Amino acid sequence: MKIVKRILKIVFALIGLLVLVGIITLWIDSSGTNYLEINKNESISSNSYLIKNVNVIPMNQDTVLVGKMVYIKEGIIEKIANTIEVEGIEIIDGDDKYLTPGLIDMHVHVWDRYELGLYLSNGVTAVRNLWGMPMHLRIKEDVMEENIFSPAFFTTGPKLTGSEFIGDDNLNLNTPSEAKDKVISYKDRGYDFIKTYYGLDKAVFDAVIEQAKISEMDIVAHPSQKVPFSYHLNSQIKSIEHAEEIVQQPLQFDLDSIKLQSVVDSISEFKHTRYSPTLVVFNNIYQMMMNDSILDSDPLNYMNPLIKMDDSKKQFDRWYNAKKEDPTTVERIKSQHDFHVTIVKKLHEAGVPIICGTDAGIGVTLPGFSIHKELAFYKEAGLSNYEVLKTATVNASQTHAMMNQLGTIEEGKMANLLLVDKNPLVSLSALKNPTYVFVKGRKLNRAALDSFNEKAKNRKNLMATALRYLENLIIEK
Repeated sequence: MKIVKRILKIVFALIGLLVLVGIITLWIDSSGTNYLEINKNESISSNSYLIKNVNVIPMNQDTVLVGKMVYIKEGIIEKIANTIEVEGIEIIDGDDKYLTPGLIDMHVHVWDRYELGLYLSNGVTAVRNLWGMPMHLRIKEDVMEENIFSPAFFTTGPKLTGSEFIGDDNLNLNTPSEAKDKVISYKDRGYDFIKTYYGLDKAVFDAVIEQAKISEMDIVAHPSQKVPFSYHLNSQIKSIEHAEEIVQQPLQFDLDSIKLQSVVDSISEFKHTRYSPTLVVFNNIYQMMMNDSILDSDPLNYMNPLIKMDDSKKQFDRWYNAKKEDPTTVERIKSQHDFHVTIVKKLHEAGVPIICGTDAGIGVTLPGFSIHKELAFYKEAGLSNYEVLKTATVNASQTHAMMNQLGTIEEGKMANLLLVDKNPLVSLSALKNPTYVFVKGRKLNRAALDSFNEKAKNRKNLMATALRYLENLIIEK
């Protein structure tokens, strides 16, 4: 008995030590992102300004309002006019530059708070996180309470899958009653949306849709192959993700533009449906096969170290080996990407609202930086610069009611804005490296934004990320 007690003491001591090490690891990582904290006693935290001599791109119409003044009061756009007189606040000279709504990335996977700075540095002032975990609820709370500089933050709960999709990244549903309970739980805990994924059969999917409607939670759908693709054209489903799913499911990998038109026509009949193509993440498969040293490239130092070690490496190995086994795989992937561009073109021509999403945070798809590549693909698909910008501003903001305060420069809207040197309606590259980023009226200059990049580069938080993911497995599985 004494031996047993001694062993138990040792076990409890080891557990206590591990818990202590875990707490210290998380504290150190949290301290590493102190640069995002808002000190409300400092002038940088001010969210009231008068911007003068600025050209406004409102994005509620295809125009430029030349030589305007914009009054931002406590984070909200109070007035836009030729002349505004207000006393006691800072005046910013727009220097004849261009003021645009901040960009919105509607499909991201956030792994740590360093990434929030990367999004801001690239002009992304709102994100829709589509793989929810407990840590995202804490980020959301800090953003809502204005404790940190961050894009406006919206998140689904854990992705809901069918019973056969076993894996630590899936929340498997077996029965309709279990599905309803999960939706209720996610609503109660503060997740914004429901994400459906592979493997949901009709009975379980119906239960998710029914309860989501009762709980007033919008659904974001990665199409399930267990139901017809047209089944996702439901008023509770606000967006469908990935152009590649059109290729994989209704087209069965047949890159046939005539068959595609039939699918596009069916989508266009449902006016509530928006499509998030995420072209850049699939194109990155091609980039991995074309560059054998991509994992060692400088841009990959912006990826979360755990994701780079695990997911990035696995994806690279998969496609490197596929190329070795069959060299024609490279051209097949390139052809499919080109067809995805055609899908965007056809969806746009049919009047289906495109919303910009990148799938950033997985593989080699960089947080923040990737949105500019995604927008360039939409331009390649034949959209005008104004139509391209709509995908990451007004189209995105109209997807969910809780995002309606974003996406345009209008009186009463949230002041999530970019000040850029040149007119993005002429050149989309003007959106890169904005001079100022405003998040709920708070101004970040280029030096601060560049520092966010440097802080995130080569960060050493692999263990902290693993602990947060372990928390997710304990709580959500």
